[in-house]
Amino acid sequence: MSGVWHGGLLVFGMAVTAMLCAVDIRAEDLPARPLIKASALYLVDLKSGRVLLEKDATRRLPPASLTKVMTALVALESASTEQVVRVDHRALAHQSSLKLHSGEQFLLRDLLTAMLVTSANDACEAIAWHVGGDADRFVTLMNKRVRTLGLKNTHFANACGFDAPGHYSTAADLAKLTEQALQVPAISMMVRTVTRDIASVDGTRQVLLRSTNELLLDPDINGVKTGYTSKAGRCLIASMFKDGHRLLLVGLNVRDRWDQAPRLLRYGQAVLRAMNE
Repeated sequence: MSGVWHGGLLVFGMAVTAMLCAVDIRAEDLPARPLIKASALYLVDLKSGRVLLEKDATRRLPPASLTKVMTALVALESASTEQVVRVDHRALAHQSSLKLHSGEQFLLRDLLTAMLVTSANDACEAIAWHVGGDADRFVTLMNKRVRTLGLKNTHFANACGFDAPGHYSTAADLAKLTEQALQVPAISMMVRTVTRDIASVDGTRQVLLRSTNELLLDPDINGVKTGYTSKAGRCLIASMFKDGHRLLLVGLNVRDRWDQAPRLLRYGQAVLRAMNE
């Protein structure tokens, strides 16, 4: 067992001890701690702020397309969803399922939806060029927002989440970012979308978007974002609302994420029930 894993156990043990003291509950009354198969993980109850589970939550790692949560937040704090975006040819270096063409025009809200639902990189780049004037200036806006949010272990090098030097975040920072982003109604709606049709402004192109997030098949799960690169591995931000609590789970380099994430979220629910009994 690696030193990192031992560190994760120590952090978890300290967190549980503090939580038990705060609510006067015995450790034996809690459900068994599940095995965490991820490089880093953070599970928090947003209602109370209680951290229910964590492993290496402040370890800097590549976040893959979880980056796009910040892209959406910056875009919506800077521009109206009804703005018309003319696709700049320089935004098409990274094609995706959306297959945008230079000069096409879409409403910003539709490109944001494509970016968050299908993780379309060309939509992401088009948004960055439109809002920032160019890709580098948009990234500057992202890192400025990083500082205002107090994300001390996060820095972005691009808008979409491509592996790059100086592009990193942590499970804890991404949870804080996502909590802020979910307060924006448009983002909260988009990240729970399973399928949606969008069209270019002139109506000549229609695209059916299908979510990359298989967890949305669970009626209790309402987002948020998936990600993958060869360096980052499978990444995930998942939100579950049930019994008056909203649980937020962030996992970086997660094995078997479609199986593991629901189990970890249910574990969080069980912990909260034990604390409230």
